[in-house]
Order: sequence, then C-alpha cells, then structure tokens
Amino acid sequence: MDRRTREEVNATLQVAKLVPEELLDTVHCLSFSPSVTSGEYSLLELDPTLCESVQRGQSLIIRGDKNEHAVLCSGDKTYDLKIADTSNLLLFIPGCGTPEQLTADKETRNLIHTQISGFSNHYWELRRCRPKVKKLKKLLMENTYEGPDVERNRDSAGVTYTTEELLNQIQASEQELTDQLQVIHACKIEGCWRILEFDYEMKLLNHITQLVDSESWSFSRVPLDVCLQELQTLEPPNMIEHCLMCYGKKYTDDAGKVCFALNEDKICRATAQMLLQNAVKFNLSEFQEVWQQSVPEGMTTRLDQLKGLALLDRSSRPETVCILKTEDLPEDTQDRFNYLFGIREKWSEVDIAPYIQDLCGEKQTIGALLTKYARSSIQNGIKVYNSRRPIQ
Repeated sequence: MDRRTREEVNATLQVAKLVPEELLDTVHCLSFSPSVTSGEYSLLELDPTLCESVQRGQSLIIRGDKNEHAVLCSGDKTYDLKIADTSNLLLFIPGCGTPEQLTADKETRNLIHTQISGFSNHYWELRRCRPKVKKLKKLLMENTYEGPDVERNRDSAGVTYTTEELLNQIQASEQELTDQLQVIHACKIEGCWRILEFDYEMKLLNHITQLVDSESWSFSRVPLDVCLQELQTLEPPNMIEHCLMCYGKKYTDDAGKVCFALNEDKICRATAQMLLQNAVKFNLSEFQEVWQQSVPEGMTTRLDQLKGLALLDRSSRPETVCILKTEDLPEDTQDRFNYLFGIREKWSEVDIAPYIQDLCGEKQTIGALLTKYARSSIQNGIKVYNSRRPIQ
C-alpha cells in the first residue's frame, strides 16, 4: 500500500477547508493492519485514583461466580462493571502520541505512518458500589467455632476458609473484606477465619464482665495481662483477647500496660440479642426490665442501642419488641425495601433508617433512598413511608 506524502496531506486539508497553520506540524497517517480485529481487546475506563494505583504497580481484580454480576476490586474499593456503547469508533493505535507529547517532543517527524491494530465501539465503565459481603457470614456460619472442647470431640473438621479463599468467593476488596470480618466478629484460628457460636461468645463475655466485677475494675480500664492470667484455666487466652477486641477498645496506659475500655453499647446490644433471639415477640416494658437486670452492674440499657437489631411496635397493645437484624436482610436495595414493606406496611423514617443506612452509596442520603423506593404520606401528624409497588 502506497504511503501518503506531505503534498497529499496538504491537498486533503485544503479540501476539508482546514488551515494548516492552526494545526500541529506532526501528522498521523492511519491505515488498518492486515491482522486488525475488534475482538481481542477490551477497554476499561479508569478514574484518576485507579489509574495512579495501576501505574504504581497495584492490581485490579475482577471477582464473581458464574451466576453473579462481575465486579472489579482495587485494594480498598469495589466497582460495578457495565458496558458503555459509543457512537464513535475507538481505535487502538500502538505508539500513538498525544498532542501534548508531540508538542514537547521537538524531534518528532513531520509525517508519521501508523497502523491501527484493533477497534471497538464499546468500553467497560466502572461505578463505585457496595461490597457484596452477605455471602461471607453465610459461608462462615456453616462451621462455627464453639470452643476447644467441642472442636476436639468433633467427628470431622468441617469446611474452613483462609483470607485468600474468601477473596476468591466474596465480591469485595481485601480491605472491605477485612473490615467486614471485624464487623461480624470473625476470628482467625489456625490460619482460617471462623465465627464464634453466639452462645460461646456470650460465655466468654460473661467470664470477662464477672472478672471485672470481682476485681472492682473500671469498665474503661481492663488490664489484658491480668485478664488472661485469671481466665486461662477457663478459656484459651486467644479467645479471651478476641472477645475483648470485639467488645472493647485496646490502648496502652501511661505505665505502658495494655488495657481495654469495654464498650457499654456493644455489651448491652449483645445482651439484648441473647434475650430476643429465641422469642417471637417480647412485651416491651417486660423486656426492658429483664434487659437492664441482665447487663453488668453499672451499665445502662437504652432503646437506641437496639437500632438495626430489634424492631419496636408502638402501635400494638401492649407495645412489643422482636429481633430484626440488618445483616439478615436482603443485600439488593429493591429486595430490601420489598422485605421491609412486607413485614410492616408503613414506616417512619426513624424506624426504617437503621435498616437502610448501609444501602446508601457515596454522597447518597437516607432521604434520597426513600424518595426513590418509597411513597410518603402523613399519618397522625408524622410522615410515614410505604411501598411504591404492590407487595406480594
């Protein structure tokens, strides 16, 4: 194939009524390679942050099973992958310089003959999304940890997962997976992640709070070394420390001693879960009385500690409370709203907020979610929300 000359280029510019002086001196003359194809390449649009991380040598990983919509994960974020079509043909031209590069490179030849190696009319577009971590607890709950005695007497070890194995199954970045493992109180035992059976976790917590009471310690200063020494005959030290990590905050005091400050809200909340988990409904006033009697002396229970854990029914007589955990609700936004409106026709924003807060994306508010998925009305002077669509 004959190559264009500068004279032919100038003639083309003249036909197109373009002024050469208004253009860069360097001209790219494009032609299709004999082996040109549109199927060998995929284009991925990256925002500046992701682009910089790739340039630093960090990896982007596509995750998802065959029955899941693929997501792309960086080290700390998850993105939905969507195909975006474009009316402009996107050409793959190896070694093609940008106007900025051509301007800076004074040695660039005046006429460059370049071959097009491929083309496409679509690209992959990334949209930040929530990590899909509901599957994580489901996997770990298949083989909960009930303590060393139960483990020794088991007929079979059961399925366990390392961090790498979980990353291969969970659609989340490594940082988001780590954060969620902490949220669900997962513990690393012999290199694998396990969830403690709730009754066993409460048994550990009870040992700790009883020791705090017997030693007359402040809840804000529980010394780790003494705690481990006193309880080592009852439970393994790593389990005691794990429980302290779940229900307290680790710090080093002025004397250099490692201590924990126990979190009142977390302990009261766990106690409420223990009381509610086997009851369909509980008389609210009776529950509050039993709840306060069940927490360690010196701690105070409050109804706001039940957000995302239990649902109050102020309209029934007597008023009732039942367990309803956010983590047990559907992960998909529309499915979540369908489920919530299925168990209660109308919700106030105060009641529904704890159950949809985790659905809010970046810069998205609860109000915006309710506007999109619910219809508002006024009932007894209070704004309430019901479903926009019929609930089966």
